[in-house]
Amino acid sequence: MTEEHEDHTETQTDIEEQTDLPQANPDAEPTVESVIEAVLFASDESLTEARLANIVETSVKQIRRHIKNLNDKYQANNNAFRIEQIAGGYQMLTLSGYNHWLKKLLRVRSDSKLSPAALETLAIIAYKQPVIRVDIEAIRGVAAGEIIRSLMYKGLVKIVGRAEVLGRPMLYGTTKKFLEVFGLNSLKDLPKIEELKKPAS
Repeated sequence: MTEEHEDHTETQTDIEEQTDLPQANPDAEPTVESVIEAVLFASDESLTEARLANIVETSVKQIRRHIKNLNDKYQANNNAFRIEQIAGGYQMLTLSGYNHWLKKLLRVRSDSKLSPAALETLAIIAYKQPVIRVDIEAIRGVAAGEIIRSLMYKGLVKIVGRAEVLGRPMLYGTTKKFLEVFGLNSLKDLPKIEELKKPAS
């Protein structure tokens, strides 16, 4: 009987200790940094400094300072995420060291995967843009119209103009979504590779 009472007392003490832990105050006044966190957390795309400054109602200089402060805190607390520069803006991203577990959660849909042919076509467009379809096909050696349409449907490729040659064919280039998907801040961040084979003249 005594042992049971002691066990009950210990359990009750544990509960009391947990109750005494500091609780987040939902009514606390938001700070500039907490607003930046909330906005980036809710956004499914990267946000430019100017847009963040407009939303948060502060200066671009302050946005940069607060983002640096936030990243310093995340690193000090060993958080699994950082605010990274992607596609010319900022986005809240999970560190690559957690990819193993995230892949189990996300289970990328089969219709969103890119085939080897689509990846090859996308690489040609990324490195050669702006580029016309004939030049893409000259490099690959096969027709590329259907693959280009598929890449446009996925939002990775877009028409950026028309070439100043006979027939004025459409020029293709990559999109902001392309940068976001591949974790690039700009096209300058593309991996350095040997120059792709040029189309035969």
